Amino acid sequence: MGTLFSVIIPAHNEEEYIGKCLRSIKRAAEKVPDKVETVVVANRCTDRTAAIARHYGAIVVDNSDMCISSIRNAGVRASGGSMIVTIDADSRMSPCSLAEIKSMLGSGRYIGGGAMPKFDRMSLGIAVSSAYVALNLIPVMIKSGGMLSGTMFWCMRKDFDRIDGFDESLVSLEDMDFARRLKALGDTCGKKYGTLRKSRVITSSRKFDEFGDWYMLKNRKLTKAIFTGKDRKAADRFYYDVR
Repeated sequence: MGTLFSVIIPAHNEEEYIGKCLRSIKRAAEKVPDKVETVVVANRCTDRTAAIARHYGAIVVDNSDMCISSIRNAGVRASGGSMIVTIDADSRMSPCSLAEIKSMLGSGRYIGGGAMPKFDRMSLGIAVSSAYVALNLIPVMIKSGGMLSGTMFWCMRKDFDRIDGFDESLVSLEDMDFARRLKALGDTCGKKYGTLRKSRVITSSRKFDEFGDWYMLKNRKLTKAIFTGKDRKAADRFYYDVR
């Protein structure tokens, strides 16, 4: 049986989270009769991330890039599945996620899509910060043709290749750009950009744990720089220079 699903996980020093992510994928894999491979891109890891990934049977790709787009693309290149799923190492998919993805792509109505996130903890600061981010992204979303979900992307490999994967010129907001281009491809062939209805992705609140629940509001200059997608210094400060 050939590999149907390739689940790609970018991971930088994720020993605290990667096991939970991989266990969630194993549970979801039990709900489909197909082969599911997991590719962990170990990006500049100095902890036990790679060892834990191998313990769970994942393919491990060593990587030293400081660009999340190129890290994700490297994982896809190392994979062999006809369906591509990307999820962050500090997130967990629902047990029915892969089954729902297979059903939606198999229907022929969807080009691919994303999922809705749910933080593993909530506070007033996180809720207000999330609303602030959403408010700032609405104009970008409107230009892209509507509100597009992200968090965990899924599509056919052939369509991933048709849009050239994630844009490696972007150091942030690469997820929104990917969603926009995937939707545009769908528009050309009469397919919709979808959002998983039964599945949620539980995502870590660790950025808030590291910086504080009100950090994004207290540092709006940095937040707006990240929203450009091109500010290397801001991206390094928020993503790549931590842990």
